[in-house]
Amino acid sequence: MLYTNVFVYIGLYIKGKLDMKPYLPNELPVKNINYENIIGLVGRANAELARYDGLLQAIVNPEILLSPLTTNEAVLSSKIEGTQATLDEVLKFEAGMDLLEERKKQDVQEIVNYRSTLILAEQELQNRPLSLFLIRQMHKELMTSVRGADKQPGAFRTTQNWIGMAGAPIEQALFVPPEPSVLQNYLSLFEKYIKNDDSDVLIQSAIIHAQFELLHPFLDGNGRIGRLLIPLFLYYKNVLSRPMFYLSSFLENHRDEYYKRLREISNKNNWDGWVKFYLNAVVEQSKKNSAKVKEILDHYFKMRDYIVERTRSGYAHQLLDVIFDKPIFRSSDIQKKSNIPKQTLMPMLKQLQDDKILVVLRQASGRMPAVIVFQKLLEITEDKQFQF
Repeated sequence: MLYTNVFVYIGLYIKGKLDMKPYLPNELPVKNINYENIIGLVGRANAELARYDGLLQAIVNPEILLSPLTTNEAVLSSKIEGTQATLDEVLKFEAGMDLLEERKKQDVQEIVNYRSTLILAEQELQNRPLSLFLIRQMHKELMTSVRGADKQPGAFRTTQNWIGMAGAPIEQALFVPPEPSVLQNYLSLFEKYIKNDDSDVLIQSAIIHAQFELLHPFLDGNGRIGRLLIPLFLYYKNVLSRPMFYLSSFLENHRDEYYKRLREISNKNNWDGWVKFYLNAVVEQSKKNSAKVKEILDHYFKMRDYIVERTRSGYAHQLLDVIFDKPIFRSSDIQKKSNIPKQTLMPMLKQLQDDKILVVLRQASGRMPAVIVFQKLLEITEDKQFQF
């Protein structure tokens, strides 16, 4: 596992004690990409992403139907950085079920913050451009009340950091980002590049993610912010109708190559290798995201018909939307969010429990509401079976 370390820079390189020079980033736009070798891949990536976005545009309420996928993206992006919490643990925690391990609680909070950061950024982009100011806002939200909260949330670093094994000194660094004295200038150029247009938006998004990781402008949280910038930039450039493109599954499954391709930019100035890796990630993940969205939509319409038939209630659609929003929930939350009268809601939930559509994880006791899981939706989201 690689970690970002922090060091108050005292001139070790000047004194001859630091083997690796701080990285000097490429000018933007990058000039040494061989576009002839990737033109076909660029076309496939854009086509697959457009198909996926077509699905997004066809969904009336994607923030509800795709809410579990958004949370799972937060789980996977955070997992790349070392968190261990799973999607069902996050949902159980949010439904009021205690997690005994303090580390798991911290992991869950980091994941919750990741999701809220994406929501915050999408709201801000309604009225302002994607900018350094917004990136600092995102970082502050991401780092609130979690590990790293003491590392200047919302502020670009003024000390030298580096990437290496946990506890390794700067002399053993695998990568040393730009010195603080030149960082702001590179960030200003980075912001200018975001607002301008390059030859292709997907290639530009690949460069933006990599450049941000290489600048490593925060003392912590750079990986997560960098991955958040991918859907946000594509949304900002109107390639996506919503910033709901989930790439972390591919990056987590190819974590070693992901790090290798980024390192080869700094070590060998090999932008071609990184861009090809990134475009392949977009192709494969667009296909998987499209399949996942179709599966969720198919199950939504199936359950819509089923719940209407079984409950004979005019509130069936309200209930359906709320249980699709979060597949693990408190019965009291369902009532608040759906505005279904309690005397109507309880028999509906009981019917779906009897039909094995919903499973009770925790029985109601006194003032403590029941916790219920919509098991099939959770299994679709995570691609695995659950036994509750």
